[in-house]
Amino acid sequence: MAGITAFIFSDEYMKYQFGPTHPMQPIRLKRTFDILKKSGAFGEKARHYEPAPAREDEIRLVHSKDYVDFVKRVSSTGGVLLDRGDTPAVKGIYEGACSVVGGSILGAKLLLEKEVSHAFNPGGGLHHAKESEASGFCVFNDIAIATRILQKSGFERIAILDVDGHHADGTQEILYSEPILKISLHRSGVFFFPGTGFVEEIGEGKGEGYSVNIPLPPRTDDDSYLYAFEQIVPPLMRAYRPQIILNQFGVDGHYNDPLVGLSLTTRTFGRVAETVHNLAHELCEGRYLLFGGGGYELENTARCWALVFLIVSEALPKEDISKLSDTFHPPKNNEVARTVRQTVEEVKKIIFPYHNIAP
Repeated sequence: MAGITAFIFSDEYMKYQFGPTHPMQPIRLKRTFDILKKSGAFGEKARHYEPAPAREDEIRLVHSKDYVDFVKRVSSTGGVLLDRGDTPAVKGIYEGACSVVGGSILGAKLLLEKEVSHAFNPGGGLHHAKESEASGFCVFNDIAIATRILQKSGFERIAILDVDGHHADGTQEILYSEPILKISLHRSGVFFFPGTGFVEEIGEGKGEGYSVNIPLPPRTDDDSYLYAFEQIVPPLMRAYRPQIILNQFGVDGHYNDPLVGLSLTTRTFGRVAETVHNLAHELCEGRYLLFGGGGYELENTARCWALVFLIVSEALPKEDISKLSDTFHPPKNNEVARTVRQTVEEVKKIIFPYHNIAP
């Protein structure tokens, strides 16, 4: 499908870091860029864009003044925590956070101006950040900020798909009462961070029925994940008919990732990217904005994101893209499959009537 896909990256992203022993290392972003550059991906179908940092007024489209002031203040010295334990305020974290948020804002603007068809900011996807609180390695919620930018430009039907291994609790909380379609597939919050994202969390007020949560058991494999995805996501997208699709593409559900405990491979990530890419062309003139997110095994994360970008951009022949695919696939788990099927039926029963879809 014709069109340019933007890969948004700056060396300034390296400032969004929490210390040398922290699980979230920004070098994964640089390695993704290096894979793409070395492969010859950038050219007619794919281009590299460098973003400017987000301005404070853009950050405050979502975050409170007191919280932004707090982040700026502790950023000048470092040495404290931004949340209850896993998001330290290292010196310069405000500038680093503004840099990665700026990438997501640029992606939204490139799509609004029709300069590109698709855009991917691997530094974004910081879905745990709330209006006045950092959480889970996330300082500012760039997905929600990009959503506000799009709304200010007249977009009303915005779909947000989140495939990170952790629930998109911050994005959900910020947009909970708005009729923005939010779909999150994630490991169940039972005894797992952030402890939210259950089927019953469906939104409130005008947003009732627009928060869609698909909690998955540990060891969920490709077959079960893709069953849940195919049963829920395309029908809801087609019923909602978004003007743009936003996709947080955390890859920490990979079987080799140390933090999540799902059993996914590049087969899942590739199928999701291909399907959503096709839905974007079917429903919203190709407008598709992707973000990074979780991914804590550095080489795997870079490889998976490079594969996703290449599938969406179609910048290389399929045989070259396939070289980034996994060769090992964890075995199917029948107990997991039964649990996932039960969850899917529960989601359909609760959510589909809101969108005039037969369960």
